[in-house]
Amino acid sequence: MNIILQKALDGERISTAEALHLLNQADYRDVVKVADSIRHKKHPGNRVGYTAFRIINYTNVCEITCSFCSFCKPASSAEAYILNLEQIKQKTLEAKAKSANQIFLQGGVNKDIPLQYYIDVLKMLTQELGVTVRGFSPVELVRIAEFNNLPLEKLIEIFKEAGLSSVPGAGAEILSDRMRQILSPQKLSAQKWCDALAACHKLGLPGSANIVFGSCETPDEIVEHLDYVRKTQDIACNAGVAGFNSFVVWTFQKQTDKFPIRKVSGPEYLKLLALSRIFLDNVPHIEVSLLGMGLELGALGLRAGADDINSIVIEENVLRNHGVTTIEEAENFIRSAGFVPYYRTLNFEELQ
Repeated sequence: MNIILQKALDGERISTAEALHLLNQADYRDVVKVADSIRHKKHPGNRVGYTAFRIINYTNVCEITCSFCSFCKPASSAEAYILNLEQIKQKTLEAKAKSANQIFLQGGVNKDIPLQYYIDVLKMLTQELGVTVRGFSPVELVRIAEFNNLPLEKLIEIFKEAGLSSVPGAGAEILSDRMRQILSPQKLSAQKWCDALAACHKLGLPGSANIVFGSCETPDEIVEHLDYVRKTQDIACNAGVAGFNSFVVWTFQKQTDKFPIRKVSGPEYLKLLALSRIFLDNVPHIEVSLLGMGLELGALGLRAGADDINSIVIEENVLRNHGVTTIEEAENFIRSAGFVPYYRTLNFEELQ
């Protein structure tokens, strides 16, 4: 066996140079096999998790203007909106009717939204409607804090007190400053993205991390991204707090003509998914994205290191959903792939 893969199988941490070697030169089937073995060591019992949540895009106004995004609108656009509390309430009630008691709040960087709006939304969702809330990408949090002349840590405390219980790893894409200049020069740098999430973790808001690839990124930049995530997770582990509960591997979807994307093959996707399981030895869960990759590749992903399917998503306005849309579909998919399903929260608390 490849000496690097044997090292990982023995429970030793591999270096960035070793990860790059695997990405560039190892047979994807060997990487997948070892990742599957590591997955079963970490999570015995052939069990696969799933969850259900509704994404509520509270605004489509964003001043960041990412080159790959077709969702955001300028404030002057006739299509621009900010959902009021009643609209958010109705969307939440629709989600609860489908047994989804979790809301994922995601919008844009909109300086015209007052701080009290966010507080009122969080309190309504958690106190009145009884749902749990994940929300606000790192760039949203940083900019909201800046707009309101608050330290980021103070804003996190305010949102946590109002009901926020976890944060997403949104806006990571590729954590390489060269790629971030291509994706969106106005977004946070790679280190600032990590610093924002480290602050959330320290103050009791765990969440997820991800990678989105399939553009002009290099293998070195993919490994650089994984290293940023692992180092940020090390900070949480050393502090004894919950950090990234999971890591998700996505590919770019065609939305605009301003950003180059390429077709990612099944073996390429599975190899990176498997490498994520091997390299991110401090992140407990690896999620295969059914929404982005579809059922066939998703099933293979569960044999390539993943132990979760990153579904069900109710209302996705930014990406095309290739995944499952009901609890019955999720459980049938997991069983048909040869695993035992279990339902969990966004913070990976198992539910009966």
